[in-house]
Amino acid sequence: MTGHETADVLVVGSGIAGLAAALAAAREGREVLVATKAARPEDASSWWAQGGIAVARDHPDRFRRDILAASDGTADPEAVDVLVENANDAVRDVLVETLGVAFDGEADASAGADASAGAGGSGTAAAFADRGDGGFDFGREAAHTEDRILHVGAETGKHVHVPLLNHLDDRAGVEVRTDAAALELIGHEGRIHGAVVESDGDRIPVYADATVLATGGVGDLFARSTNPAGATGDGVAMAALAGATVTDAEFVQFHPTAYAAGPDEDGFLVSEAVRGEGALLRNGDGERFMPDYHPDAELAPRDVVARAVDREREATGSVVLDVGPLDFADEFPGLAAKCEDRGVDWSRGIPVAPAEHFLCGGVDVDDRGRTDLDRLYAVGECARTGVHGANRLASTSLLEGLVWGLRAGADAADAAVDADPEAVETPDLLDRDPALPDDFARQKFRRLRRVMDECAGIERDADDLNRALGVLRRLKGEVDAYVRTRTSRSLYELRNATVTALLVTRQALANEESVGTHYRTDAAEPADPGPADD
Repeated sequence: MTGHETADVLVVGSGIAGLAAALAAAREGREVLVATKAARPEDASSWWAQGGIAVARDHPDRFRRDILAASDGTADPEAVDVLVENANDAVRDVLVETLGVAFDGEADASAGADASAGAGGSGTAAAFADRGDGGFDFGREAAHTEDRILHVGAETGKHVHVPLLNHLDDRAGVEVRTDAAALELIGHEGRIHGAVVESDGDRIPVYADATVLATGGVGDLFARSTNPAGATGDGVAMAALAGATVTDAEFVQFHPTAYAAGPDEDGFLVSEAVRGEGALLRNGDGERFMPDYHPDAELAPRDVVARAVDREREATGSVVLDVGPLDFADEFPGLAAKCEDRGVDWSRGIPVAPAEHFLCGGVDVDDRGRTDLDRLYAVGECARTGVHGANRLASTSLLEGLVWGLRAGADAADAAVDADPEAVETPDLLDRDPALPDDFARQKFRRLRRVMDECAGIERDADDLNRALGVLRRLKGEVDAYVRTRTSRSLYELRNATVTALLVTRQALANEESVGTHYRTDAAEPADPGPADD
């Protein structure tokens, strides 16, 4: 490696959490580099978010109760308070006022908000208050007790993500560098000084006064996922290898209704909002089954619905989402088009199956996104804020990323000093041996995914988890041997995925209680006994 670069704040990742952190740091006058291995914009998980972003409206206590209930009582109440208390202001400030996101129903809402502000209101509460028939078209999803989700059809993510990217492109002091992968954090005596970044084939140390990890999720650890390709747990693994604490990694949320794609098809998420509008789940015998599993039926917490769908698929051969009760094509035209592109007659039901969706745990952080390593922050899906506990409430991921991104970016700006960032010794990345075959990483990923699907998926037990640990340890040994003499992005992604899979499996084995997304079939008292008796 030759040369180096500097930034006041280095953000690794370009989803809503990373971009919010960059925005907050730039607002404080800091020079920010956003390094992301994603292409624009589809490779960032935020772009794929469908349902929307929840706000507290004028019922914060109800929102707080719903988050705690969905987590099976395991969420950190103080973290939940931070999310709820900042929800309205963060959404209004960034998404409504700065970016002008055209949420459904915005025309009526804007008129109402303007009138309320003119009458002496603040505009924030006015924009999200319950004003009867006028205002935003708030939606409802599983485990929410009121309509509170702002959305743009079923494609909210891209309508938030693209304007935020464009805004930062035009903002002085911010550079968004795509196709740039962070390979290693640069650490010295408990402090992080930046990262080694690969871009255009060059590996360059980027020294920064503060580093924010916002690398997204772990979808590549499983065969079926709603994440974009490249979700290899990079931030979790890099932080863990640098010495940061990772907690709650066993809480991997599976979304109940991903399109059950064939072996040569791409899957896609069928938003929970579709069930919120009245769609029903039916098994291979044509029977609606969710009322037998939970009083809230199709709108039960995600972990309950995912296990039910998985069991019914095994028992009856298939599960479809019956969209007959709603005007599907008019209400969800994007999803209808995806079905038609794959030759699916949605009027006869959309074949669905659970898919890995969201990591509720991750790098342990406080209410400002600070890890236990100095000057290292983590936000978004790679972070464990405590908001989600064992199970995430629908449409809180974009909100958590926005709220913690803003708070971490502001704190990182305070941590950045006027002098140039300190240059310290960088990790030794070598290229002594020939490059690996093109299919090396693909073969190892197939092995990793197979063992994670079989042993650490929706349902787990000690025997399976121990079997997974054995396979993953051997795989990590193989990968480490190559990393010592070769450097490539695909190899480092495989290393990160293997480290993260080990963390998920170890923490799943250590937690003998079934709770939320972590379901142990060998627990003394399973939390979810299955269908009720007739």
